[in-house]
Amino acid sequence: MQKPEYDAELVHALGGAGLLTDQKNNPDIERLKDHYRQMLRIRAFESEAVRAIADALVPGFIHPSIGQEAVPVGVCAHLGRDDLLLSTHRGHGHTLAKGADAEAMMRELFGREGGTCRGKGGSMHIADFSIGMLGANGVVAANITIAAGAAHALKLRGKNNVVACFFGDGATNRGPFLEGLNWAKTFDLPVLFVCEDNQWSATTKTSAMLAGPGPLARAQSFGLAGTSINGNDILAVDEAAKNAVASIKNGGGPHFLHCRTYRHGGHTGTDPAAYRDAAEAETAMRDDPVATCAQLLRKADISESSIRAIEEEATAEMRRIKDNASHAPWPDKRIVYEDVQDLGAVEAGR
Repeated sequence: MQKPEYDAELVHALGGAGLLTDQKNNPDIERLKDHYRQMLRIRAFESEAVRAIADALVPGFIHPSIGQEAVPVGVCAHLGRDDLLLSTHRGHGHTLAKGADAEAMMRELFGREGGTCRGKGGSMHIADFSIGMLGANGVVAANITIAAGAAHALKLRGKNNVVACFFGDGATNRGPFLEGLNWAKTFDLPVLFVCEDNQWSATTKTSAMLAGPGPLARAQSFGLAGTSINGNDILAVDEAAKNAVASIKNGGGPHFLHCRTYRHGGHTGTDPAAYRDAAEAETAMRDDPVATCAQLLRKADISESSIRAIEEEATAEMRRIKDNASHAPWPDKRIVYEDVQDLGAVEAGR
């Protein structure tokens, strides 16, 4: 059977990202398809979660990351099960990409039995220790110092694992950002700091309140190695994450990955983002990571029907999961005080 003639530009791009199967420049199309599938799963999960708000299924806020899917997928592709993850209030994509069970996550959003935190935490506090996901965090930048602490524990125990810590550009203006990066570099800790720079800090343009040349320069001022990339380009994220994780595991110390991206929606699932300039948003959203990856698959001679099948599979999966989660029972009231650190103080305050 004759070998397909792949687009030379595609082969070059895949080679840079390590997506070639051998030295004969055979593209690893299955890996590229896996990236596409995972990004679509994240997008479908969050789309269903947003719809669930209108259905009164979400007793709290959710912060979708639609438009930013390439960052968690490209980074987590290089993390093993024993590597650790710290996330933000916008953490569904990170958690799914690390390998969490999607239905357990949806149940957590709905506050139902079987959720990742037994229905007690909701979207902003998803955690799953079984996959090394130490938790999302509703406090901006708080996960950065936790990541430094987790990495220090790994180093003290002689473990050759990495802690990946995701946060937004708004977090770089917070004190824990400076404390965490300083500690990580001072002790050369195995942390991959991933800044998802979507240009907005909640409802405020980050550039309006960020002094100096930006997040990467701040990290480099502490002596961290760093890379700035188009975070909507799955191949660029894959390559940068591969190199950063390898460097960290080889004793290179912490690394800072600055990923330029853009969230398609508002700050929360109900925010219409009327504060954004419509022309800016329209232009930014043309660089869609999912659409870009689909175009790469077309260059690799993957048929439209196969591409659509991947999308339909992800959509059907998440619709089924939403339906299952919506019919799950509420947690038993008897567990309300379980997992409480100081139960004595709680009981004294009754």
